Amino acid sequence: MKIGVMIGADGANNTLDDIIGVAKNVEAAGLDNVWLANIFSFDAISTLALIGRETQTIGLGTAVTPTYPRHPTAIAQQALTTAAATNNRFTLGIGLSHKIVIEDMLGMSYDKPAKHMREYLSVLMPLARGEQVNFQGEQYKVQGVALDVPGADRLPVVVAALGPVMLKIAAQMADGTNTWMVGPNTMDTHILASLKAAGSADPTVVAGLPIVLTNNVDAAKAQIDKDLVIYGQLPSYRAMLDREGAAGPSDIAIVGDENQLRGQIKRFEDMGVTDFNAAIMGVEEGAYDRTMEFLSSMKG
Repeated sequence: MKIGVMIGADGANNTLDDIIGVAKNVEAAGLDNVWLANIFSFDAISTLALIGRETQTIGLGTAVTPTYPRHPTAIAQQALTTAAATNNRFTLGIGLSHKIVIEDMLGMSYDKPAKHMREYLSVLMPLARGEQVNFQGEQYKVQGVALDVPGADRLPVVVAALGPVMLKIAAQMADGTNTWMVGPNTMDTHILASLKAAGSADPTVVAGLPIVLTNNVDAAKAQIDKDLVIYGQLPSYRAMLDREGAAGPSDIAIVGDENQLRGQIKRFEDMGVTDFNAAIMGVEEGAYDRTMEFLSSMKG
């Protein structure tokens, strides 16, 4: 199982240089990937292109870029450019975002989100494979479009899928799924089981979870619930927490000493998760660096 680090999910107010520095540290620690959240700050795809020019081996991915604000041909062009700029170390992670963002904040229709994603991937995936698109749907009509991006190979695409319909779409149309706020029982009996049932033989499955190495477990969990409170409220994540029987984000966070962290991460590996995406929570002085060092030791 690959081990990577999430940048941006903790809400830290980092500069562009800070973000590039974190990614370089992740690479120096011998970890496999950097996953960048696309929130209301730096554009994740563009930032990863910059990171890729200052690193050599680390895998790069978005976790995730919302589909609605960008036409699938535009996101394909941007993603393939980033792939070419990074020697094809880039994975495009896309997702629907949330009604409160797309409809209430941006003023776009969030009606029929699953249909939207099917049509979106019907345009995006041929372009990701270097093929011409000819698609006539209700939301997208694209005829005779192909992209020629020298240096870009086949672009991997993962979809933020949590519900049964979206998981089926991810399994049948994309390369897998990128999850957040999914506990181990839900990952095993819902996410992985749904992908398998949909016929996905070898999907990429990214498990994004808060994590911190600490002896102050109760204080750390209280801070995680405070810092990540929004993720306990958004409907899609709330549904995953409810499936797990979790009251809030801290209940599915990986918090404790080295043995606890190692055992919980190994549990995800054993069930078939391909990528562990660590959202390291700096809940106390030294916690971030300490947790990064531990993750590095797991790759040693």
